[in-house]
Amino acid sequence: VVLVCGRRRPQLKRDTLGSTVTRWRATVHWSSKARVFWPLLLILLAADCATKQLAETYLTPEHIPHEVAGSFVRLTLAHNSGAAMSFSLGRYSRIGFSLAALLALILLAQLYVRTPATHRLRAAALALVVAGALGNLLNRWLSPRGVTDFIDVGVRSWRFYTFNLADAGISIGAVLLIVILSRERSSVKGAA
Repeated sequence: VVLVCGRRRPQLKRDTLGSTVTRWRATVHWSSKARVFWPLLLILLAADCATKQLAETYLTPEHIPHEVAGSFVRLTLAHNSGAAMSFSLGRYSRIGFSLAALLALILLAQLYVRTPATHRLRAAALALVVAGALGNLLNRWLSPRGVTDFIDVGVRSWRFYTFNLADAGISIGAVLLIVILSRERSSVKGAA
């Protein structure tokens, strides 16, 4: 449960004629993890969707690099019908990777629910992975060409795979989540 609702409290206010009017206000208390998770998820998801739209609008035609920081960072529009690093399932890529993303989101939701209310760093890591998975899933469903990638990093001809903000969120969040969960596991073993 993400939100814990408090009791409704009546508010007494005076209307323009001077009589007292009673209004009810619901108080919502967010857990510490929710105050980190939801804003970070929404910010990354919105930024991912917006930057993909900007890339589609301003970086055409595809595969033409636009230098940002010399040849090290370039913006290059590309579409990926597969998964990370162009991994493909052939004509079943869209449905296969969509189902894999949905399964991952279900598992991540369970991990979020099991996360203690005070574990803000784990909530942040989960938000990054969930936002990235949602961003790429939405893009995969809405774009007939596949997921929009546009961040191109490398030196001269040695280039990393072109990626987007969702991919960066998934990567950073996954590494952070692995570190956090392994530390939690080792501290539980040390206490036993």
